[in-house]
Amino acid sequence: MNAKNKTPTGPLVSIVDDNVSVRRSTRRLLGCCGLRAEAFASAEDFLQSGRVPETACLLLDVRMPGMDGLELQRRLGETHRLIPIIFLSARASEEEERRALRAGAADFLRKPVSKDALLNAIRTALENSNNYSWSES
Repeated sequence: MNAKNKTPTGPLVSIVDDNVSVRRSTRRLLGCCGLRAEAFASAEDFLQSGRVPETACLLLDVRMPGMDGLELQRRLGETHRLIPIIFLSARASEEEERRALRAGAADFLRKPVSKDALLNAIRTALENSNNYSWSES
């Protein structure tokens, strides 16, 4: 964190979820742990945001209106954007989970997810990609 203004300065974690309370609470949690976090209501919003190139980890819901999480994962793969993706879902089928993991997802967590499980998944994803180093404040 930047000591002067307490702004997180670590790697960017982008959150894509159509549930506003999930976006807000997850963004707040990550900020408190020293991670920069941006939240998007849809896959389309994320793709149009300009944040894709700097995203170090993507927290992604499976089922959303419009483009779903599996389609976003596929599109990012087609453009060779190797962003570690952690899927978060309350309603995904076992087949959707298998598809996500086969396509390279770093993890697949079921909502509600514990703070520790989420932070551990993010830490592991960041450490396994591009040698990011992150420790909680």
